[in-house]
Order: sequence, then C-alpha cells, then structure tokens
Amino acid sequence: MQLPLVLFDLDNTLVDRRGTLAGWAAEFAAQHGLEDEDQANVLDMVAERAYPSTFDVIRGRYRLAMSTAELWRAYCTDIAALVSCRATVLDGLDELRAAGWRVGVATNGAADIQHAKLRATGISERVDGVFVSEEADARKPQTRHFALAAARCGTVLGDGSWMVGDNPVNDIGGGRSAGLHTIWIGNGRSWPPDDPGPDHMVPHARAAIDVLLWHSADHIRTTA
Repeated sequence: MQLPLVLFDLDNTLVDRRGTLAGWAAEFAAQHGLEDEDQANVLDMVAERAYPSTFDVIRGRYRLAMSTAELWRAYCTDIAALVSCRATVLDGLDELRAAGWRVGVATNGAADIQHAKLRATGISERVDGVFVSEEADARKPQTRHFALAAARCGTVLGDGSWMVGDNPVNDIGGGRSAGLHTIWIGNGRSWPPDDPGPDHMVPHARAAIDVLLWHSADHIRTTA
C-alpha cells in the first residue's frame, strides 16, 4: 500500500522569505553604501527573482566592485544565516513521517539558494525528498514539477497526495491540476474571491500539519 504523500512549498510556507529578505536587504545596503531608495529597489528585484542574473543587474546598476559570482555566493551565505523555520513546524515534519507520511519539498527557484535554506533550517534532514525547479527546468504550476517532487520522495502522485503552499496559482491551482488535495497558507490574506478554493485554508504551516495529522488519524479510525 502506497504511503500518503505531502509536498510543501518552501518560501512563505515553511520559512518566512519576506521577513528574511527584508533583513538581508538592510545588511546589503549598509555593506555597499546604498541609499534607502536603492535598498528598496534591491529588495524588490530579489523578491521578484533571486538568481545570479538578478545580481548581475544589481552589480551593473549600482557599480559594485564584487563580481556577480561573489555577490551570489555572499547572498546564499547571508540568507542561510538569516532564515529560520519555527520549531513547531520542524517537529511537525517529524510527526508526519512518524505517522506514516512521505514528506517532500516542491519549490520554484535557484537550486543553490533553496538548498542552502533547507540545510540551514534543518528542513532537509526532516523530509524524504526535495525538488527545486531549476534542477530540471520544471516550475510550478506545471504538473511535471509535482511529479518530479514525488519521485524525489521515492513515490508517485496518487489519490492520497497533498500540496501545501501559499501561492494560489503555483501551489493550489497547480496542485489541483496535478490531482492533489490542497492546503493554502493564508499568512493573514484572504483567498482570491473568483478562484476555486483549496480543500483547507489555514494561517500557517503548523496548522496545515495538524490538518494532515487529523486526516491520517481519521483514516486509521475509519479503516480499523
């Protein structure tokens, strides 16, 4: 019998990307002598797309002495030092696996920075597999992304598979198209009124984990 699978988004689901980037941008601006307006621009650029090519643009715009490669390596190191995952969420990932779930991370982004965050927070030690879009040029909401993430966990997408994330299009719409049950992380937002809703809406990742644990316990009760 196939174990149930849950895939988690990383940024603003398991970790607070927005808050981490704000702290990084302040440090970056101080290090390079940038004005407040420049700091805000850099933050917007990296929040939109954090790849080496982004830092090539930043380097040219602000005439920075460091090479693009040096800026990217420093970014990965600095973000890893700033990012964190709540202890209750880390514990919850352990609880899911103990309850018989396969647990994976399905995230868009550059492999270097995403894996740096996963290692720094301890998430990588608590999941069965990770897939980052850059590794095979398959981005959410493409169904192929979810299938590759499932494969990294040693399984395939099935009726008992779930996707947990904060993005209505990439995580919820993409997960639904891939045949997954979905849980939306609201982070204080309201669900877009014209979009089909997820199976569950919760405020944060720990609440999503509790929903999944309830489903697994309910399944045991109904099949006992």
